[in-house]
Amino acid sequence: MRRESLARAIGLFAVVVWVSPALAKDRKAPPPPAQVQQIFDCRAISDDAGRLACFDAQVASFEDAVGKQDVRIFDRAAADKARRSLFGFTLRDLPFFGDDDDGKEGVQRIESTIKWARREGYNQVRFAIEEGAVWVQADQTDLPRDPRPGDRIVIYPGAISSYWAEIGSLKRIRVRRER
Repeated sequence: MRRESLARAIGLFAVVVWVSPALAKDRKAPPPPAQVQQIFDCRAISDDAGRLACFDAQVASFEDAVGKQDVRIFDRAAADKARRSLFGFTLRDLPFFGDDDDGKEGVQRIESTIKWARREGYNQVRFAIEEGAVWVQADQTDLPRDPRPGDRIVIYPGAISSYWAEIGSLKRIRVRRER
């Protein structure tokens, strides 16, 4: 009985792992904000004067919404900068922090420099990188020396929501994003 339950659980896990990427690709882009859709709707007006009046009114409304910060505008460069600054946090459900339009993940690794580092507890280091993110060592790897400000660092994903950091020529350590 126990083997059957284990076999079912493994089978279900395999199906979920196999189907998850396919479901993620079928995600549709969220609809545009109402203010943008109203501008798009003006194109359907066949009368030139009516279409122009619609565009003028909707653009004025959109400009007002931007001024009140009800709508924020950012381009791909700003989205990439935000993805980079939030690397290490799970934000895939937000449309502008998940996958790019071409299906590739936005940021695969961070290459930066150590801003500050300090040892906390036995074999644990907390450090900040130039972009302001604070990371903490999540394993018990003993480093031959403490990281120093200015040391080059590369942080990249590991398995199951974990991350690895390579600090200069020191050993690779497992890390987690703290803030």
